[in-house]
Amino acid sequence: MTSTAAARSTSLLCVFAICRSRTAAGLPAELPTGLPAGTGHARGGPLTVLPIGDSLAALVQEVPAEEFTEQALQQRLADQSTLEACARAHHAAVSAAAALGPVVPLPLATLFTDRHRARSVLAESLERFHRVLNRTEGRVEWAVKVHLRRDSRPAAEPSPPEPAPAGPGAGRAYLSRVRGREQDRLSRQDAARAAAARVHDAVRGVAAGSVQRRPHGPRVTGNDRLQVMNAAYLVEEARGPELAALVRIMREEVALSGVDVDLSGPWVPYSFAEDVEDAEDAELAGERT
Repeated sequence: MTSTAAARSTSLLCVFAICRSRTAAGLPAELPTGLPAGTGHARGGPLTVLPIGDSLAALVQEVPAEEFTEQALQQRLADQSTLEACARAHHAAVSAAAALGPVVPLPLATLFTDRHRARSVLAESLERFHRVLNRTEGRVEWAVKVHLRRDSRPAAEPSPPEPAPAGPGAGRAYLSRVRGREQDRLSRQDAARAAAARVHDAVRGVAAGSVQRRPHGPRVTGNDRLQVMNAAYLVEEARGPELAALVRIMREEVALSGVDVDLSGPWVPYSFAEDVEDAEDAELAGERT
């Protein structure tokens, strides 16, 4: 859906999200009441709505073409601070629209050469957009992450070094200790995954859908914890307090086994923007902390 910028264009149209409208004829030409001024990409124009079909609209913004060519995007998004700024601008626009009703968030830097091209391409997915909006209406996304705490000894108190084998049978004893530590490590991981499965089953009881993401590595979690579950849940807005209470109970149940349970949200249902009947066990290519 993302188009390559034409070198001769002075501006491109960035599409943030799809939302409902009463009718295409009734859509305002400018920013709907409730969307804050200044939301969107820096140096871009005001956020406006683009009618799509008879009852949907896209939240769009004209942006400078020279900043959103394929080469420019590769250079800008390779810089972490620039990537974060773009992601924040995108999220702010999507969140502003979501405050007015259900939305289908589109990927970062979804670009078209003009409004006509955007309307033509987006109109091909009207049925999908309707299904996603119906599924997510009145619901929000919550993230639940389960971690296994590693060795809790402070860094200033490292494990004592293993003495060098000496004497008859010392080598076999050394290997036995090494195997024992490895078995203990694997047993703790298995126990943590079993605890994560219990958490998942419990949370699914209050959720309308769930997505299992690939666990984050140490770069995100740090070296003191191993992430064993990274899941998103689609939950009725009114059931947020119930979910929070449930997670507190589960957190207490697994804490003594060295397992942490983290809950964050509510979020716009990014993880459920795809057209799926059951997102259970689906993996997402992207990761959002």
